[in-house]
Amino acid sequence: MARQPDDTKAATINSDDSALIRELALLLDETSLTEIEIERAGLRVRVARNISVAASMPSHFQPSAPAAAPAAVVDVAKHPGVVPSPMVGTAYWASEPGAKPFIEVGSRVSVGQTLLIIEAMKTMNQIPSTRAGTVTQILVEDGQPVEFGEPLVIIE
Repeated sequence: MARQPDDTKAATINSDDSALIRELALLLDETSLTEIEIERAGLRVRVARNISVAASMPSHFQPSAPAAAPAAVVDVAKHPGVVPSPMVGTAYWASEPGAKPFIEVGSRVSVGQTLLIIEAMKTMNQIPSTRAGTVTQILVEDGQPVEFGEPLVIIE
């Protein structure tokens, strides 16, 4: 995590900056994102984490700690059941605040069933399921901004 000021003064982190960094780190934990970078009022903050998937293998085949190779990073965008965002906007799990979410992890869905909505330019766009199956992951938080092509849900 680094703070990069616009001028050459030494960077110091105040309590507001620390709260922002904690909030961004929490957002990383709640989503499938591995990195977040924002800039506002001349302050640039980048929070990143490494995701590794450990494979199970007998101990005599495991490399020693100093010789450990980096583990593979799982790319959910390449999952065969991923539903990508068809637009830029804000994702919502329900039709209105406090309403029951369209889906939950474990929900059975059919083709065409609404998974969530994305608000774009003050228009609520229903995002339909492209396949039948079970929702195994919801990759966005309610009210989270999403980009075109960003993985939203995984259906298996």
